[in-house]
Amino acid sequence: MDATTPTTDTTTDPAEASFDIVARQDKTEADVALLRSDVDEVKARVERIGRAAARPALAAADETAPEVKGFVQGYLRRGSTAEFKSITGTVPADGGYAVPRQIDAAIARALTDISPIRAIAQVVQTGSAGYRKLVTTGSTASGWVAETAGRPETGTPNFAEIAPPTGELFANPAASQAMLDDAGFDIENWLAAEIATEFARAEGAAFVNGTGVNQPKGFLAAPMSEDFDGDRPFGTLQYIASGDAGGFDANPDAKLIDLVHTLKAGHRQGASFVMNSATLAEVRKLKTADGAFLWQPGLVDGQPDRLLGYPVVEAEDMPDIAADACPIAFGNFRHGYLIAERSATQVLRDPFTNKPFVHFYATKRVGGQVLDSNAIKLLKVEL
Repeated sequence: MDATTPTTDTTTDPAEASFDIVARQDKTEADVALLRSDVDEVKARVERIGRAAARPALAAADETAPEVKGFVQGYLRRGSTAEFKSITGTVPADGGYAVPRQIDAAIARALTDISPIRAIAQVVQTGSAGYRKLVTTGSTASGWVAETAGRPETGTPNFAEIAPPTGELFANPAASQAMLDDAGFDIENWLAAEIATEFARAEGAAFVNGTGVNQPKGFLAAPMSEDFDGDRPFGTLQYIASGDAGGFDANPDAKLIDLVHTLKAGHRQGASFVMNSATLAEVRKLKTADGAFLWQPGLVDGQPDRLLGYPVVEAEDMPDIAADACPIAFGNFRHGYLIAERSATQVLRDPFTNKPFVHFYATKRVGGQVLDSNAIKLLKVEL
């Protein structure tokens, strides 16, 4: 080897090597401690989330939908128009605003409970008062022919137009400003209950006895005849005479059976009796010739009691048993009676007319009329 060639010293100082190992251990321990701190923090957050999920809500108001809170706090209590983002169906011309979906749904449920005709009739939502419906009053004719015989023209069905008379139903409840300012006052339930009660009272009467002038035409206001289906004009209801001017004759079960079977079999699927509680009290006492009660109590909880196998709907607007009255109706009201209504209830807040009270003027357009006169039959008290 050339003496001038440089050499490399590969030896390592033991003290330096030991210092490097200690530094690496310290860094590793610091990283592990930081990681443990992060894990402990994550565990603490998960535990807090679990406790919050198991904790009951502190206030029912927190569960209220934002659009309802805005409507109640902003409009009903203070009359402010800044919270109308969630209100639909605005009518600037008359200053009315549609009730939010939650309040409108509460009104609809209450109406079903109070007005029994609404619960069993056909209900359609319309965008205007000019609702029309076509009904066929006959079927397409047919015939038998030989293979090579001519095919004569057959008859075609006729049509009739149904235009339910419509009226504007209104309610005008009021509350003092002090009551509205009270944070514990449930304005939503109050408004729904007040409007629902008034609307249901008026609707229930109109669907049964309404004249058709600025209100629905009730099914008892339709023309009546003893003629059978096919022999009566369209829109005329058939009635069965009770046989006794004071009520039922000696064989009441026979009259009720006749009433049931004047209805076509297709309509009897889903049919029900309709009468008021006074008439129902008399019907429940009726017996057949062999002493058996016509009334059949429900055999299962939640199932309605039945008369001749059909449910009974109590409608207090039906007339009592009296001469020339029709205290009992039987039919498929889903096929026989049509209710046409606007889909939105309009509410106008009026804090000026009757200070210190705030009025909530609510309106709704509702119409009704007999749809298929073959689907409803009446029992009339007469000889």
